[in-house]
Amino acid sequence: MVNRRIARECVLQALYAHTMGSGSQEHVVETIIRPRLRGDAMLLSFGEKLFRASFETAGRCDELVQAQADNWALVRMALLDRLILRIAVCEFLRFEDIPPKVTINEAIDIAKRFSTELSGKFVNGILDAIISVLQESGELVKTGRGLKGMDALMARLAEKGRTAPRPGDA
Repeated sequence: MVNRRIARECVLQALYAHTMGSGSQEHVVETIIRPRLRGDAMLLSFGEKLFRASFETAGRCDELVQAQADNWALVRMALLDRLILRIAVCEFLRFEDIPPKVTINEAIDIAKRFSTELSGKFVNGILDAIISVLQESGELVKTGRGLKGMDALMARLAEKGRTAPRPGDA
């Protein structure tokens, strides 16, 4: 399996550049993502797909983050934390083959590297709450490798007194 961390970090940098600059999505892909990931076709494909999907799911991602961020307006959060959360929630929603635990661990590690000292804990807390909401609502759909760890997630929800549909339930 390729190391997708490189692609995730590249996507974070691309989202940051797009947010701070005035270039189009395609310009950012051409100037940031493709040059950095061109040596590995699978990594490049993943990076481009994650970057584009982050825009497609931005509204839902921000809504979920805001609902879990008690007393914090999105605009008051560190920009890098918001972008890391957007990438992770996008993976929850659009990448059925990535286990939630992998997404959370990657987001925490990237937050520790690129943002503040406390960002890892903040990102972990928000994503933990969001994963519960998505599981309860049936929006968290995982298949294949993405199912790894789902039993533990459902057990944790049961401990909290929440119910969640089992994968594959209609």
